[in-house]
Amino acid sequence: MRKFLMVALNTVALLGMATMAFAADKLDAAALGYTCLAAAFGIGIAACGCGVGMGLGLKGTCEGIARNPEVSGKLTGTMILAFAFIESLSIYALVISFILLYANPYA
Repeated sequence: MRKFLMVALNTVALLGMATMAFAADKLDAAALGYTCLAAAFGIGIAACGCGVGMGLGLKGTCEGIARNPEVSGKLTGTMILAFAFIESLSIYALVISFILLYANPYA
C-alpha cells in the first residue's frame, strides 16, 4: 500500500508540474518560469535516478567479480552495456527538457 501511495503522489506531482508549464496561452514571464522549473526538475530527477541505477549496477558487478573472478570479462562487458542503456535514459530527459525550453510545442 505504501508503494502505491508513493507512486500515486509522485505521479500527481509530475503531472502538476507539467500542467503549470503549459498553463498559459502566451509565453509570459510566469509561464517561462514554470517551463524552466519543469525542465530543471525533469533533468534533475532523471539524473538522480540514473545515478542510483548506475550505482546499483556497479555494486552488483563488483560483488559478482569478488565472488567469481573468472567471469570478470563477461561482467564488465555487460555492465558497460547496461550503463549505456541507463545513460540513454538521462539523455532522453535532457532532450525533452530542451524541447520544453526552446521548442515549446504548446505555446
